[in-house]
Amino acid sequence: MSTPSAADRSILRMHRVLRPGFGTEAAVYGTILVSGLVAVSSAHGETSGVVLLTVAITVLVFWGAHVYAGTVARLAEVGEVHDEAHPGLRRAFGQSVRHSFGMLSAAAIPCLVLAAGILKVVPDVVAIDIALWSGVVILALLGYVAFLRRGSAFWVRLLGALATASFGVVFVLLKAFVH
Repeated sequence: MSTPSAADRSILRMHRVLRPGFGTEAAVYGTILVSGLVAVSSAHGETSGVVLLTVAITVLVFWGAHVYAGTVARLAEVGEVHDEAHPGLRRAFGQSVRHSFGMLSAAAIPCLVLAAGILKVVPDVVAIDIALWSGVVILALLGYVAFLRRGSAFWVRLLGALATASFGVVFVLLKAFVH
């Protein structure tokens, strides 16, 4: 176990604030989903508005499906696995929404960047590229923090960041290849 630096302690404090939605497996999955959507939906020269609409609708549908699946699973398993009374629908739904929130939070930064393209703060093509690369950065941070929280050595944290970010890099390469 290595002692976190001042920068790492700051990252951990920020992560604790964002943790309810950011830093969960749903956030990792959501970031990968958003990166794929940005890459595929922009491959044919679409505007940032079209890409944003595609991302928003698809993420909402996937999030809804994730919440539904989590609710059904919680209704079926909690009583059996934990020897508790089966939770009510409201409780199972609430737990599933909290657990799945990371999928929505993962879309926030790329969607804000795409909105900047819609508002012509940056050109469409730049907004799309930044949105795509933001997924790589988010994944790298999520990987780094996961290993930082485990107390891993710095080099292990970097490898974790690179491994997690590689999922986003795949979509950057896909977009370059398709273009």
